[in-house]
Amino acid sequence: MYFRNPMPASRQAWAHLALFTVNFIYGVNYVVAKGLMPVVIGPSGFILLRVLGAGSLFWVLRAIRPEPVAPADLIRLLLCAVTGVALNQLMFFHGLMRTTPLNASIIMVVTPILVLVLAGVLLRERITWTKAMGVLLGAAGALVLVLVKPSTTAAGPSTVGDLFILINASSYGLFLVLVKPLMRRYSAVTIMAWSFLFGLFLVLPFGWQELGAVQWQTLSTAHILALAFVVVMVTFVSYLMNTWAMAYVNPTVVGAYIYMQPVLAALFTWIFVRIGPERLGIPGSYSTDIGIVQALCALCIFGGVYLVGRADR
Repeated sequence: MYFRNPMPASRQAWAHLALFTVNFIYGVNYVVAKGLMPVVIGPSGFILLRVLGAGSLFWVLRAIRPEPVAPADLIRLLLCAVTGVALNQLMFFHGLMRTTPLNASIIMVVTPILVLVLAGVLLRERITWTKAMGVLLGAAGALVLVLVKPSTTAAGPSTVGDLFILINASSYGLFLVLVKPLMRRYSAVTIMAWSFLFGLFLVLPFGWQELGAVQWQTLSTAHILALAFVVVMVTFVSYLMNTWAMAYVNPTVVGAYIYMQPVLAALFTWIFVRIGPERLGIPGSYSTDIGIVQALCALCIFGGVYLVGRADR
């Protein structure tokens, strides 16, 4: 499906539906990807597989309807590859392997705050005192969540994992700001094709050994389906729909949909644990503990997001 020309009378409605679908898929991904690493595939190898698979699909789509790119825009596309493909994905998967799906999804909620800060710096949008208070409150919640841990088992979250997720959120926030000007000139397919091509060269040194070490002949059908889900749905479909939606809504709106992810990640983790990872053929270590620290940090983050969103009206 080529997303350049949706129904003219309802482009924003389609954009919101696309963003909802993307974050629903991301909510599932916290559980699916967690169950594959590091036993089935290492995080860096997983990223290389994602970039190879989704990048190939983007270039197949681009071949159907070629679109020339101005040489001056290649630098911005390279920056999009660094922030939206390489650093974003590497930090997320390395972080998710070391922390819990719930912690990862809560930390990702700081992305909308980071988008507003970066938009103020790079796009010169005005930042009010209310926005500044929201930024500080959200940042405080994220930092406490990263640095303060309840008593946990080996399956619990780690400080390093949470820091990686925080870097991932920062990188993704910068990507949302960088890619917006390109959406005025190019289709989502063209932007993603070039971003993933540049991203391939960036992640190749980190992931080629781990990808080569995968014992493909020993993988179960459940493992293959889970890998395909991450490559096709979480990477190809989600990146395409997310970038396309940005042609019709502001980056802050795209970031706002990330608010869904903690709820969805907690829901899917709870369901997954109750069903039983072994019964689904993807065993792994999951934690569904929600302590007072996590709850207070989440309240700080959501409170900060609320203040920033209120000031932006």
